[in-house]
Amino acid sequence: MTEPNRTERPGPRRRAVLRLAGTGALAGLLTAALVMPWAGGLGLAARDAASGFMALPADLEIARLAERVLITDVDDRPIAEVARREREVVDLEHISPWVPAALMAVEDERFYEHSGLDLRGLLRAATRTAQGDTQGGSTITQQYVKNLLIEQATDEEGVQRASERTLVRKLVELRYAIDVEDRLSKDEIMQGYLNLAYFGAGAHGIEIAARRYFSTTAEELDPGQAATIVGLVRAPSYYDPLTNPEAAMERRDLVLDRMVDTGHLEEAEAAGYRGADLGLDPTPRGGSCYHSDEPFFCDYVMRWLQDSEALSEDPAERDFLLGRGGITVRTTLDSDMQAAAQEAIDGRVPPGNTTKFAAQVLVEPGTGDIRAMAQNMRYGFDEQEVGTTSINLAVDQADGGSHGYQAGSTFKTFTLAAALDKGLKYGTGFNSPKSVSVSGLANCDGGTMSAWKVNNAGESDGGSHNMISATKGSVNTYFAQLQRRVGLCETSRMAERVGIHRADGGPLGVWSSFTLGDQEVSPLTVANAYATFASRGTYCEPRAVVSVTIGREGDEDHREIGTRSDCEEGAVPVHVADGVNHLLQQTFKGGTANGLGIGRPAAGKTGTTDNAAYAWFAGHTPNLASAVVVGDIRGGEQNPLQGVQIGGRYYGIVYGGTLPGPIWQATMTRAASDLPAESFAPSPSRFGDPSATPPKKKEEDDDA
Repeated sequence: MTEPNRTERPGPRRRAVLRLAGTGALAGLLTAALVMPWAGGLGLAARDAASGFMALPADLEIARLAERVLITDVDDRPIAEVARREREVVDLEHISPWVPAALMAVEDERFYEHSGLDLRGLLRAATRTAQGDTQGGSTITQQYVKNLLIEQATDEEGVQRASERTLVRKLVELRYAIDVEDRLSKDEIMQGYLNLAYFGAGAHGIEIAARRYFSTTAEELDPGQAATIVGLVRAPSYYDPLTNPEAAMERRDLVLDRMVDTGHLEEAEAAGYRGADLGLDPTPRGGSCYHSDEPFFCDYVMRWLQDSEALSEDPAERDFLLGRGGITVRTTLDSDMQAAAQEAIDGRVPPGNTTKFAAQVLVEPGTGDIRAMAQNMRYGFDEQEVGTTSINLAVDQADGGSHGYQAGSTFKTFTLAAALDKGLKYGTGFNSPKSVSVSGLANCDGGTMSAWKVNNAGESDGGSHNMISATKGSVNTYFAQLQRRVGLCETSRMAERVGIHRADGGPLGVWSSFTLGDQEVSPLTVANAYATFASRGTYCEPRAVVSVTIGREGDEDHREIGTRSDCEEGAVPVHVADGVNHLLQQTFKGGTANGLGIGRPAAGKTGTTDNAAYAWFAGHTPNLASAVVVGDIRGGEQNPLQGVQIGGRYYGIVYGGTLPGPIWQATMTRAASDLPAESFAPSPSRFGDPSATPPKKKEEDDDA
């Protein structure tokens, strides 16, 4: 296939001559225009029409084009592209030569010969516009200017002003065009135009257009494809080949004919495309989290960017930067861990026509880096479509999540931490029958609360227990009494120290049943709290973004913004964290997590709320923490996990160890496989015998 002919652009001397000739002709045009009633608004006298024209504003800013926000995982692998205008800027050398050939043939055949002004086209357009018949006639440079003005408009009024079809607008546009011709080479103008133009179907720029209609690159477009895309410039909606193929085909053939007429294409080659099928191979529209590989994590990251002062302290400036795009966001997501979490969830709570949900988050201890964020519900906005949601079930409401879920016995961990922090030992024992009435609890205001009747769940036995046996069996009546011994307020404050807060943003309630997880929280919050114990007491704010790069190297606004982990060492004393880790390891040794081991040291805790509204499992190794919740998206309180069929299996009741636990196990086994198999620190001697047996007497024992 022969290459299209491309006329060499004029040199500087010839361009100067053309510019002078154009200005002189324009003076004549403006002088003649004065006899027409529509010219009065120009404010130009006949004797100085040309000088008045040249005095019009000419300093058009050629800013970087709006592009995508590219989101990558921690290894720089793309996971999402978000753009208000889906565009990917490419150099002219990476655009098929058939594209500019087609564009010049149908829009401006003397593009490389004139200096931004096509006098014949301008005179024709001016005369017919004056007669009430608005006409085109703009050169590629003028169209480039018009598109730039639309691109840079900050509101609808600006867009309308840049788009209005009046002589005044054309003259201002032409004045800018002459200036652009002085500042840029013809190739730079052509490259700018092809990256800027709108080609319909949400495709801004030639690269996205090639992808949208033919699933190829701009560099690989053949003459027929180039003619189809270029033909869209005149009326993108009408000639859209996806919705109006007949009109698109007719327009393509016209462009091919013009390519032959202008010498850019041989007739024999044009005949091979003319009248043939369009050969469409469309790529679905992108540019949003909905189209990404990880839509919920993408949404979480975009919300962070919109609120983060790392980009700018000014919200309006942040909004502008994100709208303009050209930003690469490197996140903390580990795609391998994400795949492990997603597959573990989908394998046990399959996506599709279901109201049952599972959500999970993985967090790196000591950094707060979010390594995975998964759920079985698919991303969608149709509330009537069962199995889809736009809510990120893994995070707080303010971050695009829900109001949270009661966390059940995963909160007993905070009671253990508060007890150890107060100096109690593993052997601290209580007679813990199946039911007990706990009185004398004081709230944070110093008031005495009403007596609280608490019962053991089916997964735990009554009798005498100490910290170790009660933790293994998740004994409610033991922890109710331990909370009374430690103090309700002290227990809730310990939870806050490791980052526990309500998902709905409300104040953390301090009620008698706090130790049994009566607070609505998100999986991210719980996973991050457990990561605090894994890191031996260092609390870190969850972090989703490692760095943000704005622009390309060489761009005037190019910069890279790094984020740092906001961590607090000693949020929990090291010996307390070590003690909690020791206790939570016991659950895998004949306790509620029995059989859920992952082949390396691990600590964890099950959680099942009253009436099985929600079921949880939270646990960690020294270098990775995770929390899983299972429930019903319609509300677990009204739709408890009792007598339910999930993933082809019947559950009389879903406990933390029967469904969330296996999800956690499958995820952590695979996700941690490439991490060092680290051991927890030894149990601190100050807490007594690390394998203390339960006390034998029924009454409350002294601290062991």
